[in-house]
Amino acid sequence: MSGAGAPEWVIREDAGEPVLVALYLRQMLGIRSPDELPALRGIPPVPPMAARTEAEQDALEAQWRDFWEMTVEPLGHRSSVPLELVEGFDTLVALPVEGAEQLREAILPFGPAAVAYAQSVNARYAKDATAKPGVSYRAYASAIAEHERQVGRRAHAFELNVQVLPLAQRGVWWIGTLTVAVTDGLRGDVVAFDAAIHPIIAELA
Repeated sequence: MSGAGAPEWVIREDAGEPVLVALYLRQMLGIRSPDELPALRGIPPVPPMAARTEAEQDALEAQWRDFWEMTVEPLGHRSSVPLELVEGFDTLVALPVEGAEQLREAILPFGPAAVAYAQSVNARYAKDATAKPGVSYRAYASAIAEHERQVGRRAHAFELNVQVLPLAQRGVWWIGTLTVAVTDGLRGDVVAFDAAIHPIIAELA
């Protein structure tokens, strides 16, 4: 998306299957970080897990955080070693061949369920977006136009990635340098979303 004339702004919106799978696994594994990001809705109860020592949990969380950063913004978080797909996750999960052994073993039981959940959420998002062509563009264009009126200048060129997710709490959260997560319910509320996205636009533009 871009405004008429320079400078240009680019906003990409999605309910990305890799991001949804990563968050599904976060809940199944009892990962706490990122602390401020709510849980996903519509996920079955967490199954009983073998007890982990504090050191084991810390290692698992560190490996998941690395995986999360590579998933959310892969171009900004490249692995220093080759990546390898994990069986049961189609092409949605790739982990370093070294340094992610605990995470690889821990997520194996959840592949089919995680993929099915992500595909279902993504399909619902795509259906809603197709049913309302142009609505996504207008929402951001309106917020940028309002920002320009407030600051008395054209918006600076910027990029923003928006993940629309079925989170249990309503809001907007930074999940990367150029990426935010927004609750699907908030995204569907024109007035509330405009107010919520404006501080994000102001920070970038």
